[in-house]
Amino acid sequence: MDTIALTQWIKQQALDVGFSSVGIAPAVDVAGAARLDEWLSAGYAGTMTYLADRRDAYQHPNSVLDGVRSLVMMTLDYRNARSKQPPPGYGRVSRYAWGGADYHDIIHSKLQRFASDMSTRVPGAKVRGVVDTAPLLEREFAQLAGLGWIGKHSLLLNRQQGSWFFLAALLTDIELVCDAQPVPDHCGTCTACLDVCPTGAFPQPYMLDASRCISYLTIERRDPVPNDLRGGMGEWVFGCDLCQDVCPWNSKSPESTEPGFLPLDDLNPMELAGLFSLDDEAFRSRFRRTPLWRPKRRGLLRNAAIALGNRPVQRAMPALISGLNDEESLVRGACAWALGHYGEAARSPLVVRAGVECDPQVRDEIAAAVEVLSRQA
Repeated sequence: MDTIALTQWIKQQALDVGFSSVGIAPAVDVAGAARLDEWLSAGYAGTMTYLADRRDAYQHPNSVLDGVRSLVMMTLDYRNARSKQPPPGYGRVSRYAWGGADYHDIIHSKLQRFASDMSTRVPGAKVRGVVDTAPLLEREFAQLAGLGWIGKHSLLLNRQQGSWFFLAALLTDIELVCDAQPVPDHCGTCTACLDVCPTGAFPQPYMLDASRCISYLTIERRDPVPNDLRGGMGEWVFGCDLCQDVCPWNSKSPESTEPGFLPLDDLNPMELAGLFSLDDEAFRSRFRRTPLWRPKRRGLLRNAAIALGNRPVQRAMPALISGLNDEESLVRGACAWALGHYGEAARSPLVVRAGVECDPQVRDEIAAAVEVLSRQA
């Protein structure tokens, strides 16, 4: 099979296994590697030190597959039901996590089938499928493959699909026909995504300060959330969709046909008080195969407490008091902060906990919460 015919077959095969769009990029150094250096130097990675640790690996896709010559870049749409405004006591979950499956598992399954088909078609070819865990600048290669442009919110945008899609890549040592014309920037003068961010995570267009991004704060950050950013988190307990919700290119994006992305009623939105009754085993049983497993129980309960502090609802107070006595100091500290928004009735459980608390950070959170209550009295 000649190169043109093989490239056409590969593109069709990507669509046949269920991907939404496909393009071919050459295995080259990309300009994004230099931008990554600037981003890391500015401290925008927050506590994600693993990015700097493997910086050299991002320089060229050879670090992912030795001898790679082409990258088959693909998208998978995930937009589904409408986002619902959470009632009091409920939190918001990012759209990509509304389903009952982890997108990594869904995409890896498709990639495995695709790689198997390629190996059958071209015996001896080297192939490797990846989705957002390998040291690969997926957005830049997707842009090279003609799948869109990088928007002001730093996500890949497509005129037909918006940005509601995942990226996946299949690397191969086969030389394929590349899509030579990258898509031009169509953001124009629009700044909706920059203006809507409540934590000021965009220091400039096309640049995200992850350390201030709600998605980072609720998923990647393992420590207490900085006090000055908690209010901006609003009711978000896992991820954030604000910059995508307001993007005009997302207004007509297609709905996903992937069954695993169909939303579950208890995730859009999520009831929060009940989370505090989950022990490790119950949390594992409920979330192990979903994206919400990543922050683990301690992280999700921290986020839930902050959301309940940002929008107090009295019926959630017993759950926060329970969390004030949780075995995890991260949860206790967040619950103490939240209880500082619940009026004089919260003073007694805070004082009682202060008498037995050993963690200095939690003691500081309790003291700050009691001071807030005193000012309100």
